[in-house]
Amino acid sequence: MTKPEFRFADRKDSELILKFIKDLAEYEKMSDLVVATEEQLEEEIFGKKKAEVLFVMEDGLEVGFALFFHNFSTFLGRAGLYLEALFVLPDFRGKGYGKATLKKLAQIAVERGCGRFEWWCLDWNKPSIDFYLSRGAEPMS
Repeated sequence: MTKPEFRFADRKDSELILKFIKDLAEYEKMSDLVVATEEQLEEEIFGKKKAEVLFVMEDGLEVGFALFFHNFSTFLGRAGLYLEALFVLPDFRGKGYGKATLKKLAQIAVERGCGRFEWWCLDWNKPSIDFYLSRGAEPMS
């Protein structure tokens, strides 16, 4: 694997973000549920700053993305980092980009003083569940 590079999305990336969302939805067999628009994403992510997007790159090409935001733990009294979506394009899977992205997000959570780093996974998605478990994730019921 080439050492992955990362970059945060900016306003000009709204079209690319929507493409990754649609690719993820297709993978999850939920394409019919995507109603987001480029304009909506631009306003929510960059205007209102409700979420952030991190791209993982290979040779200058965006090959995956992670969409995340901060939540809050009342018991910890601290913000957490919540991973809403992680997706690597099929042709680039198995190269360590998912692992590298999780590691980068964990680093961001630590740098920002987050008390937790959380996400959920569809219960039928065994490849993703196995991936997360292999990274030391602890399932919650």
